[in-house]
Amino acid sequence: MRSRALLVPLLTGVSVVGIALATSAPNPNTNTGSLVRGSEMLAPRSGHSATLLPDGRVLIAGGMRRNQDFYRSAELYDPASGKFQSTGEMHVARVGHAAALLRSGKVLIAGGWVGHDVTDEAELYDPATGKFTVIAPMTTKRGHLAMTLLRDGNVLVTGGAGENDDGPGSSLVAADIFDAATQRFRPTGAMHYARVAQTNTLLPDGRVLLAGGRGAAVTARAEVYDPKTGTFSETGSMLAPRYKHTAGLLPDGRVLLAGGSNERDWHGTLSSAEIYDPQRGTFTAAAALHDARFKLPPAVQLRSGQLLVAGGNPQAELYDARTGKFVVVPGAMSDARHFMSETLLSDGRVLLAGGYAYSPEATAETWIYRP
Repeated sequence: MRSRALLVPLLTGVSVVGIALATSAPNPNTNTGSLVRGSEMLAPRSGHSATLLPDGRVLIAGGMRRNQDFYRSAELYDPASGKFQSTGEMHVARVGHAAALLRSGKVLIAGGWVGHDVTDEAELYDPATGKFTVIAPMTTKRGHLAMTLLRDGNVLVTGGAGENDDGPGSSLVAADIFDAATQRFRPTGAMHYARVAQTNTLLPDGRVLLAGGRGAAVTARAEVYDPKTGTFSETGSMLAPRYKHTAGLLPDGRVLLAGGSNERDWHGTLSSAEIYDPQRGTFTAAAALHDARFKLPPAVQLRSGQLLVAGGNPQAELYDARTGKFVVVPGAMSDARHFMSETLLSDGRVLLAGGYAYSPEATAETWIYRP
């Protein structure tokens, strides 16, 4: 059994020595954009959630400053002014939770770590009032879970670290659906493999791809959730076991998966990448990242169709499906950032916020990717 002395096992890590900056020159035929410094958040945060609201602002909620120093607080980023301002507080301080924007414009927040334990507590944020309201809990307690907004407006809740008699324990196979009409969670079909720190990607046909993660071990296994049947079905395995990686939908409906780590965690970070074809249910190798990186937020698809991959390294990279290659974005963050957030703004820019480097001490720094 994992020692309780490891306070937030998926949000912390051992110290490592240095990191190599990417030195490859950007492809002159590709628009790489650039990274520039943004305003600081009101509080240093890692393991927080970041959600784009209908009015273009971004809700930043929860997270931690360091081990066992978790936040109830939330703040709003206004892209027009480039500034942050405080908003209502959550009812529990949490880190490693998940958030999803509902069709109503409210934000669902659920799960995460609260102190040494994981929680099933959920709440809704209303941008109109700036307040959080407690709602019925999930069917089970989860930390580092994943939530995916489905086409019908409901939310799929999967994976995460569960709870045993001594606190957070093994990863979960159970899955929930949040019913937006009743504002309650109900069970749906179980996954074929228990997993935490996997990626969930909504496919163009409305199904959801779940890939990698850690159960009894870090896995390459993948499966697809079909909301029409409420069941999971296995699909082809990735070429490499990976967790704490990133994934993003490409313009043609395929999925890019990149980075992450293997059983060696901090000492086993990956630069490899692969592409999932939902028509064939297979994974094929893609060009590698310029630098190994893990503890990544989901990649975002830019208006150009390129995918922005950031975190785990001071520099960001773009994947262009037309060339099949990654290019390094000019400019760099002040340090590598793990468990930061990456949010595509309404104007096409991307907000990169928070995270930590090689100790659990978080930063309030933000950076803006400008296409």
